[in-house]
Amino acid sequence: MTRPAAPLALSLGDPAGVGPEIAAKAWRTMRATGPGPAFVVVGDASALRAAADEVPVRPVADMAEGAAAFAHALPVIDSPTAEPVTPGSPSSANAAAVVRWIETGTALALSGEAGGLVTCPIAKATLYEAGFAYPGHTEFVAALTEAAPYPGPRGPVMMLTAADLRTVLVTIHVPLAKAIAALTTEAIVQVGRVTAFALQRDLGIERPRLALAGLNPHAGEGGAIGREEIEIVAPAARRLREAGIDCSDPRPADTLFHAEARLGYDAAVCLYHDQALIPVKTLDFWGGVNATLGLPIVRTSPDHGTGFDLAGRGLAREDSLVAALRLAAQMAERRRAAGQTGA
Repeated sequence: MTRPAAPLALSLGDPAGVGPEIAAKAWRTMRATGPGPAFVVVGDASALRAAADEVPVRPVADMAEGAAAFAHALPVIDSPTAEPVTPGSPSSANAAAVVRWIETGTALALSGEAGGLVTCPIAKATLYEAGFAYPGHTEFVAALTEAAPYPGPRGPVMMLTAADLRTVLVTIHVPLAKAIAALTTEAIVQVGRVTAFALQRDLGIERPRLALAGLNPHAGEGGAIGREEIEIVAPAARRLREAGIDCSDPRPADTLFHAEARLGYDAAVCLYHDQALIPVKTLDFWGGVNATLGLPIVRTSPDHGTGFDLAGRGLAREDSLVAALRLAAQMAERRRAAGQTGA
């Protein structure tokens, strides 16, 4: 007999941002549009109620109780902040609670009580003030799960997706000059291996096709506009093909993302942050999703920030969170069907 799907855990992110509002709106949207993945918020129930706008909020003891309550109310495993939340005004006094919510959601996903983890946006500057030691969500969740087994090449690799486009990043949140200096053949190969395995395992793409973006204009023009393609990028493509992965040679990035080009690959391997994010956000600014590949758990996130300027005004859109929840449920279902839920 097939087990029912476990609900997703949704960490609330910075409670002074739009996280509480979009969580409530996502619950209401899924109720209105038909069956969607059940999710249980891990966060402060009072902050959630303050932003819920007539959405019923129900504290629950665990994920099972939350799954049972989801049809009638937005369930939350209540873990209060240290001080009251003021929308739009983040406080480092509440940073420990934000970190705790991520840790709890990750543990629930590792145990299999949650099918996966979806994370509302955090304010890294606020966390840094409180001593947070990681560049962001992605690296923190990777550290929390590093002791758990994983059957393929290990991430984390950041994947952004919108509509029919998926992009993955070789370098992420570093200055552009440092990103170029840090670029290596080995790093590109690792991202390609992680991506190909995850596309097969979590998205059901039997033979993933990777398109590799060039670094320089016109992909270096045969060395006339930079030699990185010749010395770093093209060797990575060759090594990936030798490993049985369908990967293109470096292509000019300015012709890689139009509609016809997107038909030719399943994911584009991008070499720096904006090369990957600009096309995704141009294609679907409101519906983009950030997924972390190569982890023992499923983890997705809306592809936007905390929105402190919108918090408390009722203007935040839930589209990206709804898309993140649906993608997490899709990925979790494939792992569940294969008997690979949790660690």
